[in-house]
Amino acid sequence: MIDHLLLAVLGPSDLWYAVPLIISVSLVYAATRHERTGPILRHAARTAVWIVGAMAVIFVVLWLVTWFT
Repeated sequence: MIDHLLLAVLGPSDLWYAVPLIISVSLVYAATRHERTGPILRHAARTAVWIVGAMAVIFVVLWLVTWFT
């Protein structure tokens, strides 16, 4: 039930706004650390995984808080 409410509030298309933000933040952060293209792309990929993981953890915590209240 909570999944249907979440999709009703957010809508599936609203989640796509996070994709360009994650990509751009990861690339800019990696470009401040490296000068060559290869290390920038590898570091950006690792950073993107960290961002998505952190967002997933925050989502689960908030979902659990709403589930148990």
